[in-house]
Amino acid sequence: MRPLPSAFDPDSSPTAAPRLAERKAGHEAALASVREALDEAANARSEKAIARHREQNKRTAKERIDLLLDPGAPFLEIGALAARGMYDGGVHKAGSIGGVGVIEGRTCVIQANDAMVKGGTIYPMGVKKTLRLQAIAMENRLPFVSLVDSGGAYLPLQSEVFPDIDDGGRIFYNQARMSKMGIPQLCAVMGLCTAGAAYIPAMSDEVVHVRGTGAIFLAGPPLVRAATGEDVTTEELGGAVLHTHVSGVSDYLAENDDDAIDILRRRVACLPQQGAPPARAPRAPRYDPHELYSIVPTEPHVPYDIREVIARIVDGSEFEEFQANYGPTMVCGWAYIHGYLVGVLANNGPIFSESALKATHFIELCEKRGTPLVFLQNVAGFIVGKAYERGGITKHGQQMVAAVATCTVPKFTVIVGGSFGAGNYAMCGRAYSPRFLWMWPTAQIAVMGGEQAGRVLIDVQNTQRARAGLGPISPEEEAMILEPVRANTRAEGNALHATANLWDDGIIEPHRTRDVLGLSLAAALHAPLPDPPHGWPQGFSTFRF
Repeated sequence: MRPLPSAFDPDSSPTAAPRLAERKAGHEAALASVREALDEAANARSEKAIARHREQNKRTAKERIDLLLDPGAPFLEIGALAARGMYDGGVHKAGSIGGVGVIEGRTCVIQANDAMVKGGTIYPMGVKKTLRLQAIAMENRLPFVSLVDSGGAYLPLQSEVFPDIDDGGRIFYNQARMSKMGIPQLCAVMGLCTAGAAYIPAMSDEVVHVRGTGAIFLAGPPLVRAATGEDVTTEELGGAVLHTHVSGVSDYLAENDDDAIDILRRRVACLPQQGAPPARAPRAPRYDPHELYSIVPTEPHVPYDIREVIARIVDGSEFEEFQANYGPTMVCGWAYIHGYLVGVLANNGPIFSESALKATHFIELCEKRGTPLVFLQNVAGFIVGKAYERGGITKHGQQMVAAVATCTVPKFTVIVGGSFGAGNYAMCGRAYSPRFLWMWPTAQIAVMGGEQAGRVLIDVQNTQRARAGLGPISPEEEAMILEPVRANTRAEGNALHATANLWDDGIIEPHRTRDVLGLSLAAALHAPLPDPPHGWPQGFSTFRF
């Protein structure tokens, strides 16, 4: 593969220095906001909740995960800012910590309820987060380890937690599917495991139960008393001794949290090893990834060469570009990331017909060869206008979107700038099921930019007025339309809003993009790669092999 040249030289022009410093300051401000939000999500717990937790001699959710992971092993957290700003602002991380980590050399999906957040009760976003973690386990064939400490569904919002296809029942449906797929499920009951939460251990393969604090039951003592008049203690109803000695619901009796973690680690050590090793030894990029903060503008409409980003992500900054002189607003090519061969698709402007055709061809090549795809999004959408419609942009765009939707190799997406309109779909947005999707702090996502959306609304108003024989609206009226739309786009199109709604798997620091992608690739390649396709659906493929 060929080394990528870099045009970045901070000392090349005195006039460039202020511009580069401004970009860096913009990234640092966005990073500071994300780090502040992460700190709050991790540490903002009431003194009462902390005291209650310590009185029961229980470790925190983070401490439990830290003990469970291999020493020094990274933890790829998913949804670290889920539910931020929702409900009363206190449902941090949607009530649980979840992610991908290594236990006894095995890559696993791990989820731990945080009983210091609303007693571990499950809010609607908590359901969505669990479903996302289960999807990661199923797509990548990873064992699922649950550390349960939950009071069950948050009843005031039961209509948003209970009945629909993507509500709480789907968690147990997925557990049954994972069992059929042969995906190991291990569970430690470390606190309350009430009502629907009781099905999590019941449907797991192996259950560790902590004496004194762990309790499994469909209805707690108050509800049993109200329903039947029976007076029973928590321990009598669902304690560890009952379920390990009498009912058989639980398999291993643990004396405390540390003992439970030790048992879990021993059980994970008995699982078979999986995963594909890197194709070659990893090599660091030739260029410093921290330079990204000066190279990449904080506003997605400001142009730059996306190859500068690729050069700071891939091994050795080496990139074998495909059709470099055709469809230049789409950069495609092969590279290694932490030793794993990938196909990279990245935006250098809007998607033209030639760009879409090139991308479709490239995706087909990677699908045929079983090469994972990495999408680097900074896309304003597909090009529009009379000439482009005459040139078939709708058809060519459809071919690219179909290629992204139907290819079966693992896909990974990083939104490094803007993600607007159908460009989000073509570049493998959330709806197109990338194995993992990450955002930079300055990333933006919307149907269109605020300015463009406002102008569309103004044009609609003027068209309606013209039909009525009236003149166009005044500049003051234009401002009254534009400003709310701009404000709404800023509020709902930024990375913090997106990650709170779990439209991504997390906001990452740009200079860590390479490492996050490396961990994502390592996790995904535990699932067997698909066999090469025998043929594409009629009307899909532009190129035949």
